[in-house]
Amino acid sequence: MTPEQVLNEFRKSGALLEGHFLLSSGRHSDVFLQKALVFQYPKRTAKLARALAAQVLTNVKGRLDAVVSPAVGGIIPGYEVARALDLPAMYVEREEGQFRLRRGFQLDRKMRVLMVEDIVTTGLSSRECIEAIKATGAKVAAAACLIDRSNGKAKVGVPLIALAHVDFPSWDPNDLPPHLAGTPAIKPGSRGLA
Repeated sequence: MTPEQVLNEFRKSGALLEGHFLLSSGRHSDVFLQKALVFQYPKRTAKLARALAAQVLTNVKGRLDAVVSPAVGGIIPGYEVARALDLPAMYVEREEGQFRLRRGFQLDRKMRVLMVEDIVTTGLSSRECIEAIKATGAKVAAAACLIDRSNGKAKVGVPLIALAHVDFPSWDPNDLPPHLAGTPAIKPGSRGLA
């Protein structure tokens, strides 16, 4: 699946939005990828996840024992990638501000884990998820996401595999371009929700 085909799946879902957006990272952008509008279509989501799983198999050497994703946005793509790889799917949730495995999910030091995220901008959620995985003693073999909107700039501490690398610009809130300055920002992301 080419990057353009990936973006077309977002377009067909009405998930490639233009306006003034406050991203989960705190940065502002004039483009937002509302992945929930893609994830409402199981066949479309499974198609993207199978393509990502194929890239993982090509790029990750050695066995994988589980897929772990950050809640909320990573749960669905993580589950579908795990299904494509025939692995258990787990997710971390925030507890007192920190990502942790809950709900009886368990990893151990013998396990090699794939961290799966939906979209990476700065890599913060991915790094936090990876730290939670490492806290269990498990090894993170790689990270994977549908779209890397940092275009390869985000560092998550392990190799990052993406279906598409894009360069949608984002700006510091104190350094907005003229077309965004003075217009209200919409915050469609999920970080900070209870």
